[in-house]
Amino acid sequence: MNTQTNSALRLEAAPADEGILDEWLSRPGEQVGQALAAVGGDIVLLGAGGKIGPTMARMARRALDEVGSSAKVIAVSRFSESPVRDQLAEVGVETQVADLSDPRCYASLPDGGAIFYLAAMKFGTTGQEHLTWWSNAAIPALVADRYRGVPAVVYSTGNVYPLTPLAYGGSVESDLPQPLGEYAQSSLARERIFTNAAHTWGTPTTIFRLNYACELRYGVIADIATKIAAGEPVDVSMPAVNVAWQGDISSWALRSVELAGIPPRILNSTGPETIPVRRLALLLATEMGQVAHFTGTEAPDALLSDAGECFDLYGYPTVPARRLISWVAEWVTGGQRQLGKATKFQQRGGKY
Repeated sequence: MNTQTNSALRLEAAPADEGILDEWLSRPGEQVGQALAAVGGDIVLLGAGGKIGPTMARMARRALDEVGSSAKVIAVSRFSESPVRDQLAEVGVETQVADLSDPRCYASLPDGGAIFYLAAMKFGTTGQEHLTWWSNAAIPALVADRYRGVPAVVYSTGNVYPLTPLAYGGSVESDLPQPLGEYAQSSLARERIFTNAAHTWGTPTTIFRLNYACELRYGVIADIATKIAAGEPVDVSMPAVNVAWQGDISSWALRSVELAGIPPRILNSTGPETIPVRRLALLLATEMGQVAHFTGTEAPDALLSDAGECFDLYGYPTVPARRLISWVAEWVTGGQRQLGKATKFQQRGGKY
């Protein structure tokens, strides 16, 4: 295992600034470089300008460099936040500006030995259902056609599962989807479209179902911490969550290209704990020297996933939940920047 990664992440203090945070987030886990080099071609990340894409692109470049691979890492996005493109270029990631919603862009997209599909629409879906379905179902059809036969890792979401009783322990990959709301329904459509591509065009595929990735500038833990810092009540209607360090999520996602198959391999990705939201808020409040206030009543079920199969393949998270909670508390208390992209984890009706 990468000893630099382990030694750095044993530190108890949170990273001091965003430069250090981004460096920690992009440190490759064990065997990421070997998995990427084995595809025998360039790595293309589609929709790479969002919250997770830049971390994955940096990590992929670092991982390939570690194993001496000259394969390119190419990040494709609209790059509406121009600094992201410049920052990726500085670390050796090639970038290409493209609007995947425009069918005319596909002829000029780069070829690759494997693709990672990260584009999706979740927030703002209510009132823009037409755009949600175009983003989450139509664009995947265009991508699947362009990259026929190219191994693909397709980001999806635990929202395709139903709410489950707290005693159940979370949905496993073999559970039947029961998506609630148009975001979740369109996300399942994305999965089905890539599944059809696998069967029709022989495209090996991994469907990577995530909830929730966390770092210090966004995620469920940061959502709750910023509520506490502002003296606002924390909604406990969704009584429990799963969370994991985004650096681990990115490592698992990149390695999961080695699982790509026909039919697609489905892999849940999250942390091992079922964490009560109330308990999470109380831990944060203690770390922050604040008082947590609450609203809502805990329901008997929640949106939860069991990622035991992922842990069996790749090991447990390198950053335990309690350390991540402590880091977020220190970061938010110190007034460090937030991305302002709330997860809306408390929504129980599937409306985002």
